[in-house]
Amino acid sequence: MNFLNLKKPHTILNQRIKGLYGITPDKELNIDLIENAIKKHSINILQYRRKAVNTKTKVEEAKKLLNLCIEHNTLFIVNDDMNLCQKVGAHGLHLGQDDLNAKSARESLGNQFIIGVTCHNSLDLAIQAEQNGADYIALGAIFKSNNKPNAIHCSLSRIEEIKKYISIPIVGIGGINLKNQDNVYQSGCSSVAMIDGLFME
Repeated sequence: MNFLNLKKPHTILNQRIKGLYGITPDKELNIDLIENAIKKHSINILQYRRKAVNTKTKVEEAKKLLNLCIEHNTLFIVNDDMNLCQKVGAHGLHLGQDDLNAKSARESLGNQFIIGVTCHNSLDLAIQAEQNGADYIALGAIFKSNNKPNAIHCSLSRIEEIKKYISIPIVGIGGINLKNQDNVYQSGCSSVAMIDGLFME
């Protein structure tokens, strides 16, 4: 039986926050492209990030991706949308700083969903996220990002510093690819997030 077919407490699922963390391109879903990348690169976590589409499309796409992730034993995380996360039964929710905070999300979702929080380069936000029940934090942009060219920069040395004060996993994000990922892991990240580095058509 696939490990992810059964609902697990977030304290078990969050042990899977390591390795490659794919973020879907914000455009019409290409399920074959996503599946090929999951198989080729052994993607451990997949985040569905889709902004300017209607709810019906989001639900349809998210369900397809969840089934794909279960088939390949990959965690499925929804970006920013708690209702969608609950509706499709995703494994977790990722929150930005402009979204619901981790404490409120945990109260609403309970203990069977992973919660991740973007903390940019802030030690205070990282500590707060862990105290509020987050299972992991995301730090970056580590390198120049084509998707978010004006993103706040987070150096590798800053990650090393923040890691001293928290116990939950760190996901590095921003301009990471298969060539520079080793430097990010060496700074203390458990996982590295990629979009273009994985899903170039």
